Amino acid sequence: MSRSETPTLPGDSVETTFSSFPEGGVAVVFGAGGGIGSALVERLRSANRFTEVIAFSRGGTPPIDLVDEASLAEAAAFAAGHGDIRLAIDATGFLHDDAQGPEKSWRELDAEKLARAFALNAIGPALLMKHLLPRLPRSGKAVFATLSARVGSIGDNRLGGWYGYRASKAALNQLVRTASVELSRRSAEALCVALHPGTVATPLSAPFAATGLTVHTPDQSAAHLLAVIDALPPEATGGFFDWRGEVVPW
Repeated sequence: MSRSETPTLPGDSVETTFSSFPEGGVAVVFGAGGGIGSALVERLRSANRFTEVIAFSRGGTPPIDLVDEASLAEAAAFAAGHGDIRLAIDATGFLHDDAQGPEKSWRELDAEKLARAFALNAIGPALLMKHLLPRLPRSGKAVFATLSARVGSIGDNRLGGWYGYRASKAALNQLVRTASVELSRRSAEALCVALHPGTVATPLSAPFAATGLTVHTPDQSAAHLLAVIDALPPEATGGFFDWRGEVVPW
């Protein structure tokens, strides 16, 4: 499959078998304390394909903090100590909290808030790639997947607004694409991809769910994302795919 083609996905009711991966190995999820992250962990564990599924969160052991590179390096080393890392999913992401929300106009742009969005949505995941990609096996399918967002697509931006979130996710997409080139030189069957999970019923999307969009439960989202990951062949590395497996424009 080329990067512009769409993988054939199983239906929502079909459990993903991960048959495209070699047997054994470790699966890791970063952001496991969130709605999508916890659902991914549950589905991965119920699949019984990987020898261990490790969940990382701010309150876990070891704890992670996206703005603390040492914690990310420690987590990567911890996971590698349990076996070959066959699947690593970054389910972190920041859109809003009590301190800031998505900008509606350029009048709301603030340097510190923009820097925070980039630190959590682009720089943190980039540091995860720095410490995880060199630990992926050199042979057999292995995947690093990070949750991006369709609003990070430059080509699909027709509504404007959400400056910091859009720009930081666009930066993440470029980091993924660039890292995939380097990864392919080291591990021909390994993939580094960005995934758009759709609108999911989590605290991140709750204030924006009443916009006429289809809203998925975290479990539905996890099922879709894992099906996409299992269906992707090596040549899809560096791609940006939505929850249906369809290519999202850059």
